[in-house]
Amino acid sequence: MSTFERHTLDNGLRVLTSNLDHAQSVTCMVMLAAGSRYETPDTNGIAHFSEHMFFKGTERRPTARDIAGEIDAIGGEFNAFTGKEYTAYYVKCAAEHRDIALDVLVDMLRNSRFDSEEIEREKGVIIEEMNMYYDTPRDFIGGVYENLLYGDQPLGWDIIGRKDTVRGATRDTFMGYLDRWYKPPRMVLGISGKIGDDALERAQALFGDLPRGETAEPEPARGYENERVRVHTKQSDQAHLVLGVPSYPLEHPDRYALQMVATVLGGGMSSRLFTEVRERRGLAYYVFGTNHSYTDAGSLYSQAGVDINRIDEAVSTIASELTKIAADPVPADELEKARNFTKGRFVLQLENPQGLILFGLRKEVLEQRAPEPEEVLAGVDAVTVEDVQRVAQDVIASERLRLAVIGPFDDAERFEKLL
Repeated sequence: MSTFERHTLDNGLRVLTSNLDHAQSVTCMVMLAAGSRYETPDTNGIAHFSEHMFFKGTERRPTARDIAGEIDAIGGEFNAFTGKEYTAYYVKCAAEHRDIALDVLVDMLRNSRFDSEEIEREKGVIIEEMNMYYDTPRDFIGGVYENLLYGDQPLGWDIIGRKDTVRGATRDTFMGYLDRWYKPPRMVLGISGKIGDDALERAQALFGDLPRGETAEPEPARGYENERVRVHTKQSDQAHLVLGVPSYPLEHPDRYALQMVATVLGGGMSSRLFTEVRERRGLAYYVFGTNHSYTDAGSLYSQAGVDINRIDEAVSTIASELTKIAADPVPADELEKARNFTKGRFVLQLENPQGLILFGLRKEVLEQRAPEPEEVLAGVDAVTVEDVQRVAQDVIASERLRLAVIGPFDDAERFEKLL
């Protein structure tokens, strides 16, 4: 029996369901192939701002309190999140209240008012969220790194936007963005858990009359080559850094081998980076390595929060671990540990309705298919020691290293000498 059932309504909207016999809850989530990558310079931040505004009131539920009160009344949880390539809205609740959850969710997405007074009021909220983001180096360092990596194109812009574009947004700004991208062919409704017998019929009733509409695609990612180091000067007691290299897009044939490279480097508390940077040298409280891929770009990187007085040692140590995995084959037992780590974390993700449908929707939205979990596990199992070294050598080279730093520094050349 398949983990996911996939159906497409006549208007192009897809429905992905996954029934979990043991579950007593249900997660209803709508994910769209639309995020900050779909913005223009003048509308940067509107995808995230729109996400906020969908919670502010509809014709039937005029205020944010009305919407929240209805979800509170069933003991549910609801929220949303915006990425660069997708946006999602969800409600999770006891299975007996599934229809209420779906009704509220769809009402928000189809009938939100985007009241001009509410927009003006919410600008203050967004600006404060922005201030919090900029004041939290552990979060902001990712934006500094992606701007270094991708430059002045949507993948290089902050999801939260800029203060001038947020302050300048009007109701027409929202409607222009939503009318262009919030179309059925870009939308997937996911229902997971104890889904009930008539989930598809409910989806048809709620979404079936939505006009199809056609949309374009965002501009493809452009190669970006500029400085190798980006320093964001900020007085602080700790420096935050991201050191990495461009890597592969989501559906690259070697994506599983790349995942093993990232896991050996920085997955878990016995990984190479954690062991060398934190345990042996005491340079950081947190350090990890990962790979993050978009549909047509990607990056393998390490992030850490380090002692400002020992940042040179931290950069050199992380750079050394990156180049070492390309130079020397990973021992078979270390690869096996990384493989089991990856498989174990993946299986844990799928244990609950929200994690399961999130996996399926991301795949469906970004890759137009939701593979069986067994396919992913088999892909991880197939990776060999030779695959890991070949991919590491292809991706990691000292001249490709890129470094972003936040801390009380203003000299990029100092760090370039360490790469």
